[in-house]
Amino acid sequence: MNPEELSAAISACLQAAVEAGDFDVDLPAEVRVERPKNREHGDWATNIALQLGKKAGMNPRGFAQMLSGRLDGIDGVKSVDVAGPGFLNITLDAGAVGELARTIVEAGPAYGTNDALAGHTINMEFVSANPTGPLHLAHTRWAALGDSIARVLRASGAAVTAEYYINDAGTQMNTFAASVLATIKGRPIPDGGYPGEYIADLGRLALTARPEVADMDDDEALPIVRGLAYGAQMADIKETLADFGVHFDVFFSESALHEGGAVGQAVDRLREQGHVFDLDGAVWLRTTDFGDDKDRVLIRANGEPTYFASDAAYYLSKKDRGFPEKIYLLGADHHGYIGRLKAIAACAGDDMEQNIQVLIGQTVSVNGARLSKRAGNIIELRDLLTWLGKDALRYSLGRSSADSAMSIDPQLLQKNTNENPVFYVQYAHARTHAVARNAVSAGVDTSSFDAASLSHPTESDLLAALGQFPGVVAQSAAFREPHRVARHLEVIAGTYHRWYDACRVAPLGDAPVEDVHRSRLWLNNATQQVLANGLDLLGVSAPERM
Repeated sequence: MNPEELSAAISACLQAAVEAGDFDVDLPAEVRVERPKNREHGDWATNIALQLGKKAGMNPRGFAQMLSGRLDGIDGVKSVDVAGPGFLNITLDAGAVGELARTIVEAGPAYGTNDALAGHTINMEFVSANPTGPLHLAHTRWAALGDSIARVLRASGAAVTAEYYINDAGTQMNTFAASVLATIKGRPIPDGGYPGEYIADLGRLALTARPEVADMDDDEALPIVRGLAYGAQMADIKETLADFGVHFDVFFSESALHEGGAVGQAVDRLREQGHVFDLDGAVWLRTTDFGDDKDRVLIRANGEPTYFASDAAYYLSKKDRGFPEKIYLLGADHHGYIGRLKAIAACAGDDMEQNIQVLIGQTVSVNGARLSKRAGNIIELRDLLTWLGKDALRYSLGRSSADSAMSIDPQLLQKNTNENPVFYVQYAHARTHAVARNAVSAGVDTSSFDAASLSHPTESDLLAALGQFPGVVAQSAAFREPHRVARHLEVIAGTYHRWYDACRVAPLGDAPVEDVHRSRLWLNNATQQVLANGLDLLGVSAPERM
């Protein structure tokens, strides 16, 4: 029995009590159960009597005593004690607890998944770096977190489309092309242009593909160079993301919005909704009606659309493509975008609280990281991958809340010690494989399973930690916080190491193989499965040997 099953059983007892007329009160959607700090207080505890007692017109302790009688009848519950003003301390039967090991092994990769977000269709946009240079440190955190958020959302039943918005319209692309063309023609980079050796590399690629651009007039050469350099830079971005283990379902081009007339159509649609007005020759969206700090210009007086107009067209595109829910993951310097994006949603007839969510991530730094020689003035993601490796980088970025600034310690991440969180968790997983190999060599198999034999205190602790995993995944999805998974994996790893020190899977010497050894192999393999499932949600590998 895991915490979710116990919670459901308590809810069923409460519902039965209401139907029997024991009390009349609105019941919560879920009953929270927690692991007591003192193991002498049982396996799980709940304060539901404190929450509902007075509402039901009863003393909370009396309410708890009434409920305890019903809980005693639940299969798998050994005893229920009422403590203090009305806490319920629940001890489970060892067999009911131990059965979880077999449940996990049989579920395999599906263990931890849930249907809490079933029916939700979500478009999640993240990274969206300009295609004018390589991915760098500022993009790294959202690449790791965005991908992990998408994974936990899918694990909770949501249909998620991960989308990269390519900012390939506007003057920045012309500046980018002019910078590349300058290297082809042996001229200095123009003022405000893009520095770095990668620009020269792109120039050489363009020149190899179209040697004639070197002799063309700039007006003729620029569109050719822009197309070739843009294509090469996007290929580099996609390759770097793949090396980082980050997958996107859609790469959406901003320029396609303009070329297809979507920006003008968006303005017309928002005008029909009654939120567009004309002032001083410009076209505006009245976003202040929905909490924005000022109204926003859609079309300038010179007839040119603003970037905000592209934002509006892009939002409507997501809506038209069948995404009721849109999540935007933006950097620390984009707080001002929250109000305007939510206002766009409202102007489009959507619910600002239900149809759009804007997440802001804080900055990340890496001690001792060097500026890229190739890019000149940034720390490249590709260099970080070469230096620290995908697993260390993904895990370290995934174990902290996005709304807190963080600094990565490379020396720590390169240590093969328990101080290094990613090593600590991966080593626990590798150890489960070593234990399984040694057990098989000693003649221990999984031909039988006696759940009740898993009665050592460390086994109870380990099973409790494994049982909490599905709830942690569901919470991570609900709050968009995959760091909850990482932190819980560390709890499981620590609990497993303590169990390893206390309980043998393979018998000593010539001692016979008993059911307890076979059952412990099931528990070992269950831990292995949960660690692998959790690491996968973070985009981190689960090595079998270290």
